[in-house]
Amino acid sequence: MEAVKSTGASRAVEQKERGYGGALIMGFEIAQGNYFLTMDADLSHSPEFIRNLWLQRENAEVVIASRYVAGGKAVMPATRYVLSRTLNVFFSRGLSLGVRDMSSGFRLYKATVVRKLRPEARDFDVLQEILVRAIVEGYRVKEIPFSYAPRLHGSSNANVFRFGLAYRRTFWRLWKLRNSILSADYDDRAYNSDIFLQRYWQRQRYRHITELIAGEGPVLDVGCGSSRIIGALPEGSIAIDVLMRKLRYARKFSRDLVQASGFLLPIPSGAFTCVVCSQVIQHVPKESPILEELIRTLAPSGKLVLGTPDYANWEWVLTKKLYGWVARNTASAEHVAHYTRQELIEHFQRRGFTLEATRYILRGELILAFRKGNAA
Repeated sequence: MEAVKSTGASRAVEQKERGYGGALIMGFEIAQGNYFLTMDADLSHSPEFIRNLWLQRENAEVVIASRYVAGGKAVMPATRYVLSRTLNVFFSRGLSLGVRDMSSGFRLYKATVVRKLRPEARDFDVLQEILVRAIVEGYRVKEIPFSYAPRLHGSSNANVFRFGLAYRRTFWRLWKLRNSILSADYDDRAYNSDIFLQRYWQRQRYRHITELIAGEGPVLDVGCGSSRIIGALPEGSIAIDVLMRKLRYARKFSRDLVQASGFLLPIPSGAFTCVVCSQVIQHVPKESPILEELIRTLAPSGKLVLGTPDYANWEWVLTKKLYGWVARNTASAEHVAHYTRQELIEHFQRRGFTLEATRYILRGELILAFRKGNAA
């Protein structure tokens, strides 16, 4: 403490909460600046990596100096190396993070982002929780190569076995958070899901909708989520969602994105010749104005592509139960409005629409294509 005071340029803070996580969280709370850099406080490792982290600050909200990406290196005792690699591989895959070095504490954080995450962990598992929470919120994580060498003086305060136990305590909580339908990349990740039914469903939805919108010009996608359909939209299209975390993730698709509610779309009447609304209307009450908003923004003679489960078919009821069993926390558990094919056809025919196509996925998910009349 006296050594810090003697410099006149540093500030020493006494830790209030236990563990590495407690120290890290307190640092985030009191630190100033637009970015936070974390590294070993005793300066036992060369700081050369700091420049490389800084140069990547515009490409991700969390940048990790990684031992396990191409060009990285880890010099450590064999036992510790094997345990570190095993833990990182197992939990990275188990949490579908796509991060190879989850346990590296050499990181650069964007301050406004990390302050919002509010992790619960207070041990070394805080490192994994920060990554999961950042990804769930749609923020970008990037790894750059880092050569890790053993300390010249002293020893690490990290106990490998305690670290492993912290992972074990936290894994289930993080797994549920990671696989929630509210996770920013839920829709995109489902396209390559290890669960066959989920993967098949996403790919069939993608195929049907992209075929139905082909040649219709710029598309308004209402309730876009983080689906790969966004990336297939033609130039001039706009994707809208109420959840900012979904839109943060959807930046990867390089399309125009707008945060708004489907109840009040910030789009002029008749602005689009094609409007898509897939797997949204069952999540809002039937008395909501979403269907009227879809109609309003669609130009005369334009095409509306609408997707929702068909609750008239026993195949959907069975599929819903099966899907809920193999993929818990799925969107089907939150359906507040149950539609049928005949109900939707009658609704839009009364508004001057003509049914052009009916598509099904396993006779469960219904995808309808309507053409708007000139007087509608």
